[in-house]
Amino acid sequence: DHHVNYGPGSGLQDRVAFVQNDPSQYDASIRLADLQVSDTGTYQCRVKKNTVAVHEVIVTVQEKPAVPQCWIEGELIWGSSIILRCFSR
Repeated sequence: DHHVNYGPGSGLQDRVAFVQNDPSQYDASIRLADLQVSDTGTYQCRVKKNTVAVHEVIVTVQEKPAVPQCWIEGELIWGSSIILRCFSR
């Protein structure tokens, strides 16, 4: 029907659009801009021409890791051992 159903409260209205201007030309692909962790979920494509075809895609958006905090344990003496520790939230 040439429209995207966003679902209530999804926040997708300004970030989803068809890739092609006219989806009736056999390409109903959509582009989801500015991905966010909250966009993780199951998306369904329902195309209706003579019959209805449905396909679901699971999208998982992961957060970019935080900058690690790193430090040295032990003394910096030639020939001795040290431990390099790193931690990231």
